[in-house]
Amino acid sequence: MTNDPTAPWTKAAEDLAADLGVDLESGLPSANASALLVSHGLNELVEEKGPSLLVQFLGQFNNFMVWVLIGAGIIAGILQEWVDTVAITGIVILNALMGFIQEHRAEKALAALRRMSSPVAKVRRGGTTVQIPAAQVVPGDVVELEAGDAVPADARITWATGGFAVQEASLTGESQPVFKTAATLERAKVPLAERRNMVFMGTSAVAGKARAMVMATGMHTELGKIAGMLHASGHEPTPLQRRLTRFGKILVYVCLALVSLVFLVGWLHGRSLLESFLTAVSLAVAVIPEGLPAVVTIALALGVHRMAARNALVRKLPSVETLGCATVICSDKTGTLTRNEMTVRAVYAGHHLNDVSGIGYAPEGRFLRDGAPFDAAEDADLLQTLLCGTLCNGATLESKGGTWRVIGDPTEGALLTVAGKAGLSKKALEEIHDLAEEIPFDSQRKRMTMLRRFDGDLVAYVKGAPDLLLDRCARILENGTVRPMDDHDRTRILEANGTMTRRAMRVLGAAYRTVEEQETVGAEIVERDLIFAGLLAMIDPPRQEVKDAVDLCKEAGIRTVMITGDHQNTAVAVATELGFFETGSEAVTGEGLESMTDEQLTGSVKRIAVYARVSPEHKLRIVKAWKRLGEIVAMTGDGVNDAPAVKEADIGVAMGITGTDVTKEVSDMVITDDNFASIVSAVEEGRGIYDNIRKFIHYLLSCNCGEMLVMLVSTFAGTPVPLLPIQILWVNLVTDGLPALALGVDPMDPHVMRRPPRPPKEPLINRRTLALILFQGTVICLCSLGVFLFVLKGGGSIREARTMALAVLAGTQLFHSLNCRSQTESLFTLGIFTNRSLVFAFLGSFVLQFAVITLPGVRDVFKTQPLTMTQWGLVVALSSLPLWAGEVRKLLQRRGKETV
Repeated sequence: MTNDPTAPWTKAAEDLAADLGVDLESGLPSANASALLVSHGLNELVEEKGPSLLVQFLGQFNNFMVWVLIGAGIIAGILQEWVDTVAITGIVILNALMGFIQEHRAEKALAALRRMSSPVAKVRRGGTTVQIPAAQVVPGDVVELEAGDAVPADARITWATGGFAVQEASLTGESQPVFKTAATLERAKVPLAERRNMVFMGTSAVAGKARAMVMATGMHTELGKIAGMLHASGHEPTPLQRRLTRFGKILVYVCLALVSLVFLVGWLHGRSLLESFLTAVSLAVAVIPEGLPAVVTIALALGVHRMAARNALVRKLPSVETLGCATVICSDKTGTLTRNEMTVRAVYAGHHLNDVSGIGYAPEGRFLRDGAPFDAAEDADLLQTLLCGTLCNGATLESKGGTWRVIGDPTEGALLTVAGKAGLSKKALEEIHDLAEEIPFDSQRKRMTMLRRFDGDLVAYVKGAPDLLLDRCARILENGTVRPMDDHDRTRILEANGTMTRRAMRVLGAAYRTVEEQETVGAEIVERDLIFAGLLAMIDPPRQEVKDAVDLCKEAGIRTVMITGDHQNTAVAVATELGFFETGSEAVTGEGLESMTDEQLTGSVKRIAVYARVSPEHKLRIVKAWKRLGEIVAMTGDGVNDAPAVKEADIGVAMGITGTDVTKEVSDMVITDDNFASIVSAVEEGRGIYDNIRKFIHYLLSCNCGEMLVMLVSTFAGTPVPLLPIQILWVNLVTDGLPALALGVDPMDPHVMRRPPRPPKEPLINRRTLALILFQGTVICLCSLGVFLFVLKGGGSIREARTMALAVLAGTQLFHSLNCRSQTESLFTLGIFTNRSLVFAFLGSFVLQFAVITLPGVRDVFKTQPLTMTQWGLVVALSSLPLWAGEVRKLLQRRGKETV
């Protein structure tokens, strides 16, 4: 017996049973079932064993920048600079701990998949129905299913009532329950969502009853295949991690080259070998950006808190920045762009088309005709149509904690909701309309009938497909009067049906008639000579706030793509309403994707705005096609079917309310309110965070450039060393600490969403910024080295000259931190106090610098001496030059005279 028969939906149930040696009535003999359990194993999903906690923690150190920091800490220890050693060690350990805590839960997807599997199943064993753990279901088992049951394995339906339906939204993306049948399908190549005689693990029955013979268990099920895809989908470094690694390597190589040059030239100019070495090593420790990981981590962590307040829960820190540079957002439709709550939008009754307001299951809304509201209670035709939908209905609408929900078929729930808007209550109506008999829906009749006793009469209430229902109608209700139906009536009804269908709405017809007792012998007799009442049209409505979010994405230069398992017409209609689908856009189905090679898909992907009737494998291919083009892809979703693509994307976004555990566990971020608009807020935060990271790096490099130029120029010029090793390390500590951290939390640019995404391959520092850094570093160098030489030429001591150089070098960098808040906006336009953290960091660092120069004991350690008021005035004047130079440059730039 095989665990994966080829296309069982194309074979008759009896033939499959014969092949498997199974009796469809009695099921498997218990002995056979035990043997099969041994050979095929438990009906469970295999969980991939992840790395141990120790390996996960040690993995946080597998980063080039961390290696550099560890090396810098060792060198600082050799020089007995214990403050730097402790600081660097603390930064490394803190970053490792934070990364470990954030990522510890990232690999729980398969455990969540196992929890989704039903715990028990009803199967036929040896001629009797027994309840067994779902894990013990084997191929060949005949499973019994009814409304509310979870499907334990993939199975071929052998028998079903006419109204048997399964909710497959989490697996296929199909928003409506799928009616199932035991009939054999002709084609072997049928999308998962259209295999009407199959049921699948992880889905659930919502109506009717059925028996099904298990075809596949465990990892061989469709859910198991998704689990296997999650195994195969590895992790790639985020754009930020790639940029920081590349940036760190370049920076280290450049620094080492320049430091080596300082050492060599100093030694050649007659400085002692030890002095040259200590100066070079101190300079190397100073210019290595040991604060970079800390500032990046803090900026990302604070961004996580801000995003949590905006309904975005981040599970992995780098994801914050990654979403900020997203160029494409691929979104699932059902439950993400739509509410996943069927809603009646229009009712056609008495040859009048009436619109209905309100969204979701709450019975709140109005009826409108030609745009004007009216009282539904005064329209007999409308009330009768709603009455038919309410009394031919197996669902229940209830309010719990202020939230309305449907128990049963969502389509029937929508009918109860629209009736409630007209003041009709199923509970109240059923007290005077006793249920006598039900004729369930079946796929041939495409109708459902309930017979109810009311006021001494037996009344049949019927709903179903409009075209087939019309064939059974002989009369029509119009203006409260029943009259014979003619061809003109039929034409008008079908035209109305077409109008609503073209709006991607699902349309049901409603009819009724009084039945004689002797007529209740079957659907063929009961469902004839009906009185046509009206049409009810419904749709899973788009979320109201999504359109604005999509418009903002367009303004921000982000492509939005809809990927769904729903029908193409429905998907395109919703996409058009939300702004996804525009002139020139294309829509492709899963079958169309099957016919494309990966190369063809990559060539077409930019033109395709909607993908319909797709499988999990298709979603994965779409994400990979965008990534091959170098795009940064965000994938949103809520169902099991979204999980592989969510994991493959640069950033996966799961829905918090409707999302399955599977999708949440593989995601980088969870939107807690299931609101697509919250994703746009997350994009905004991500862009702001990346801006702050660049501000810090800009500040760091321009300051380090100034320090390097001071030592390099003085070495080539043959002057005395302007700064001692301990003074170099002090400047590094006082300027790269608090001010740099404060820049990491700078307020967001209000225009951040009005610019396109930065190119995915754009370096952290582009040529224009590099030129600006060199210019600013040169200004810092000229101020610091200039005052050093000025004091020496004026007869001052070398200690006095070094003290002035130290004060100016630290001061210029502190003033420069104010300048780095924006490359284009003036500090006075931004507002000096709009970043209070930076103001406090600026003042605190100046106090520390003053203490190093002034306090007895401390100044002996740093080889400084007190300065006069005049000297402090000169220090402040020179230190502020980088700020004023920056203001002049920005002013010229705003006037169109851009200069570096």
